[in-house]
Amino acid sequence: MKRRTLLATSLAVPFVARAQQWPTRPIRLIVPYAPGATGDIGGRLYGEELGKTLGQSLVVDNKTGAGGTIAMAELARAAPDGYTLGVIAQGLLVYNLGLYKTPGYDPFRDLIVLSINFSVANVLIVHPSNPAKTVADVVEQARARKGEYTFSSGGIGTSHHMSGVLLEMRSGVKMTHVPYRATPAGIQAVVNGEVQMGMFNTPTVVGLIRAGKLKALAVTSEKRIGQFPELPTMIESGFKDFVVDTWLGFGAPAGLPQPLVTRLNGELNRITNLPEMRKKFDEQGIIAWPSRSPGEALKFLRQDSDFWLPIIKASGATAG
Repeated sequence: MKRRTLLATSLAVPFVARAQQWPTRPIRLIVPYAPGATGDIGGRLYGEELGKTLGQSLVVDNKTGAGGTIAMAELARAAPDGYTLGVIAQGLLVYNLGLYKTPGYDPFRDLIVLSINFSVANVLIVHPSNPAKTVADVVEQARARKGEYTFSSGGIGTSHHMSGVLLEMRSGVKMTHVPYRATPAGIQAVVNGEVQMGMFNTPTVVGLIRAGKLKALAVTSEKRIGQFPELPTMIESGFKDFVVDTWLGFGAPAGLPQPLVTRLNGELNRITNLPEMRKKFDEQGIIAWPSRSPGEALKFLRQDSDFWLPIIKASGATAG
């Protein structure tokens, strides 16, 4: 027993030394979203601050498509050495489990949830020329179109997609989902009148709403938000149990050394609480979350999966 202990200790010394020296080169940050999407905005904000602390730059690698499964599968396959991290989100680690038969990764086995740092509400938007003044008006428009009423998203499995699915379930009205490859394209489809409606993250539409290019009717958060205090929630609009508060954070490949997991979790939580970061969050409509350990984040992920997967199954929504 003593010999085994000495052997384990000797093997651990180089391992600990490497962890202490990390990082010695730039770190790749996989972002499963197009530039301008909420995950990209948040990823870059954190990446800039994390780079300052670590003394190495975080190089953003935007990898879009297939509901984020391409990016997450690549993150899962990466070497667990601390030089590949990724932006994670509810859609990637929860929705995709119900939408894809084989997403190409198991978030509970192949990835480590380093932290869950912030969330955003979605805003139900229509073209300014649309006479609808309430969500109920939109539902009546959709009812009259008998399945031909369209709503866009930034891709299958996004919170935009799931918000539309939830509206169908809560209203009993069938609509047609039109997924775009990226969030900006899905939003532009509403601006151009190519689709009738969309439900997108606050940071991605706040500017267009204020510029009069989009009309906002409601938010999907549990409570009203500071950017649009005049907008009712979906619950206030008459849709019971309608809350979509999309969470985002950071992940790494399974097997990442525990010292790096602990350090990254601490740094990411510290960045969340920086006064300048909170100010940027307020400007963008992003909601900061309380600090969580990786273990607490994993527990939350399981609870969120237990809530959403039955909803996705009951809706019949699939991605392949």
